[in-house]
Amino acid sequence: MKKIFVLIMGLSILLSGCGIGILAAPTSTATTTSTPLPPTGTATVTQTSTITPTFTASPIPTATWVHQGPEKVYVPIILYHRIDISPINSQYYVPPAKFDEEMKLLHDWGYTTITTELLIKAITEGADLPPRPLIISFDDGHLNNYTTAFPIMQKYGFTGVLYIVANYMGVDQYMNADQIKEMAAAGWEVGSHSISHADLTSLDPYNQRHEVVDSRTLLETELGVPVLTIAYPFGISNPGVIDYAHFAGYTGGMSLGYTYDQGISNLYTLQRRDIKGTYDVKQFAAFLPWQGDPIFLPTDTPTPTAIPSRTPIPTYTWVP
Repeated sequence: MKKIFVLIMGLSILLSGCGIGILAAPTSTATTTSTPLPPTGTATVTQTSTITPTFTASPIPTATWVHQGPEKVYVPIILYHRIDISPINSQYYVPPAKFDEEMKLLHDWGYTTITTELLIKAITEGADLPPRPLIISFDDGHLNNYTTAFPIMQKYGFTGVLYIVANYMGVDQYMNADQIKEMAAAGWEVGSHSISHADLTSLDPYNQRHEVVDSRTLLETELGVPVLTIAYPFGISNPGVIDYAHFAGYTGGMSLGYTYDQGISNLYTLQRRDIKGTYDVKQFAAFLPWQGDPIFLPTDTPTPTAIPSRTPIPTYTWVP
């Protein structure tokens, strides 16, 4: 018993030396614990929501013009006469609605109109041309070229060249000088289509000179614009006519044909394709050297209504 008492006393002294009373309440060490927040749900990786974009066709970039020539270039030239409804089913009339379809197709397929001046520069010197160059020409100077063709072509950003018969200017149903000047101010060219629309190959040299040379002088005087090229009536010429075209100072001449090859060898007989009113848009498209997306073609072209045959008009009374 004495030994137990001594042991207890020794332990008490030891604890007192360490600064802790035997009867003191134990001091608890504060431990910081964070109460977890209640779970909000199964943990998942948060992704940024995206909206599927609506498809929009990219704008077509401006086509790069390419240097072509000299000597030979590939440029289609097309020819119209009247843009109107024909009272006699003449192939030289193209209805306005059909003409609009043809111009729209050219626009949708990426054609760009150029001037005869630029074409001849490309042939003789070389020049930058658009990827699908085109010349749109009109013969005779009909009034509907101003009232109908002009605004339709403006809608699609096209210009053309007017081949004027000097003696027809200002006559009923033909353009007058002011109308031609207005088109020239809008970027159109003016060329000669002779004095009287005669077959130049049937004339003697004196009258050939009058039709070819004097027509240029008269048109430039009346209109105050340069007249650089001539379109031979009916597309017909011969060496004598071409000699006078050189003498008159024309830089080139327009004939008829089915090729789009233009060059030094045919500078005074440039090839033009006559567009007839009997063609539908698909036939018109088949004549074009560069095709485009067929989505721009009509899905179905109505079959033309058959017309009764009639006695042909004698050739000596025919006027295109």
